[in-house]
Amino acid sequence: MEYELGAPGKAYSTWAAQMALGLGTGVPWVMCKQDDAPDPIVSITRPSSSSYSRCLLQNTCHFGLLRQPKWGHLKDLHRAIKLCEPALVSGNPIVTRLGNYQEAHVFKSKSGACAAFLSNYNPRSYATVSFGNMHYNIPPWSISILPDCKNIVYNTARVGAQTARMKMSPVPMHGSFLWQAYNEEPASYNDKEFTTVGLLEQINTTRDATDYLWYTTDVHIDANEGFLRSGKYPVLTILSAGHAMHVFVNGQLAGTAYGSLDFPKLTFSKGVNLRAGNNKIALLSIAVGLPNVGPHFEMWNAGILGPVNLNGLDKGRRDLTWQKWTYKIGLDGEARSLHSLSGSSSVEWMQGSFVARRQPLTWFKTTFNAPAGNSPLALDMSSMSKGQIWLNGQSLGRYWPAYKASGSCGYCDYTGTYNEKKCSSNCGEASQKWYHVPRSWLNPTGNLLVVFEEWGGDPNGIRLVRRDVDSVCVDINEWQPTLVNWQLQASGKVNKPLRPKAHLSCGPGQKISSVKFASFGTPEGECGSFREGSCHAHHSYDVFQRTCVGQNMCTVTVAPEMFGGDPCPKVMKKLSVEVVCS
Repeated sequence: MEYELGAPGKAYSTWAAQMALGLGTGVPWVMCKQDDAPDPIVSITRPSSSSYSRCLLQNTCHFGLLRQPKWGHLKDLHRAIKLCEPALVSGNPIVTRLGNYQEAHVFKSKSGACAAFLSNYNPRSYATVSFGNMHYNIPPWSISILPDCKNIVYNTARVGAQTARMKMSPVPMHGSFLWQAYNEEPASYNDKEFTTVGLLEQINTTRDATDYLWYTTDVHIDANEGFLRSGKYPVLTILSAGHAMHVFVNGQLAGTAYGSLDFPKLTFSKGVNLRAGNNKIALLSIAVGLPNVGPHFEMWNAGILGPVNLNGLDKGRRDLTWQKWTYKIGLDGEARSLHSLSGSSSVEWMQGSFVARRQPLTWFKTTFNAPAGNSPLALDMSSMSKGQIWLNGQSLGRYWPAYKASGSCGYCDYTGTYNEKKCSSNCGEASQKWYHVPRSWLNPTGNLLVVFEEWGGDPNGIRLVRRDVDSVCVDINEWQPTLVNWQLQASGKVNKPLRPKAHLSCGPGQKISSVKFASFGTPEGECGSFREGSCHAHHSYDVFQRTCVGQNMCTVTVAPEMFGGDPCPKVMKKLSVEVVCS
């Protein structure tokens, strides 16, 4: 904190630590990313006292929908670290260089427990290291965990958990949603609106009570202006701190502009159709959330801060920034609570052929019954543009399918430093089109769904969909170490090398219906696009047909005899398999 805020920031961190300790809770306190956290506060990056071991703070992975292989691989990591516990909590590690990019971090306890973490920081090549009179092969940019300082039970780059490919299937309903509509009037009068000279910052004005703030002003055009005869519209230019903005001229939408995560500030510049006499310019500024972490996040702003100029008049440019502006906080529909059960009945809704499509600032509502089953549900909002959703008065959040995902969607390589743009997918498509519907919010019948559309969309394209497992895959090396095998050997029950096992499991209520791909040898590709390599056991499919089809889950040992023999002796092989769930 002292790097961004200086001495006051460090003083604040000290005050925060003393305040926490003063509560007298009797539990350890952790301070995030503060290298010199005052004793006895524990730093998650570097302990401030030798009496504390370094610790790591991670978001819990046990909430939300199961996402494989991340969930399974992280579960295996937790189990591997748990096996290291006796040595891990006994003190700081001894760090030894094993090569230019390789290190060993060894933890030991007084009772003789030993645990080691072997790391290879080279982002391009495997490394064979010598440690404890043995040799270990470590994939690039990975860490191997040895809970006994001898046997690898886990490597961060070798994923033994299955990969699940999901599908979103339309939920059978008695007909589609029957929508009703209510049109929001641009900048309509409100007795709480106020007028002042100049432009105001949005968050300070709305106090974050709403995403929306109207900026309205009048522009008088002389009847002798040249553009009225030439037809060349004057250009309205608006600079905003973000995040999105709709421009209305005399009640008609003149255009929309929005920023991005990296560059939230935006500029609108477009010719606008003005008439002789008085013209009303209404700007709807929209916030889409603010950061709650990072340096100086309390100073981030939003809204139209100007300048606002009108160019192309006979006298050149007219500056509208410092004239009188009228402000209205929020929308009429918000004030009427149209998203709630009681508020939705306070206005007259249009229905049938009167429900307009592609109309900006429109509220839509419908009712539906809860579908049977327990599968996770979502709304497919790809036919809409931008707005908000409510279910039975509870907010499902903002939606913005019109915002297209940008970036490069090429080959995904896990090696190298991570950033949020690494391994992007679905470039050029909606950044998000499915929005989760909690089943716990549903009533058996008569559920109220309300959508507020800002830009204009087609509500008839909204679909209720169900999230199901489409297929599951395993991609595992023939001698890949596993925790279960190590525990069996460590217990003395088994005194020979053990092969790993491929575990395949469909979702609840599903069964494995077919084997899409199976190859023991040197298969290539990834889940969903596996292909045979130069070495392939021709009976790879057989064991999965016998063991897995018709079952919810199955297990197959990754050994040559399971697939009709070794297809290429003296070659390190692996198993790649994909089965379909129905």
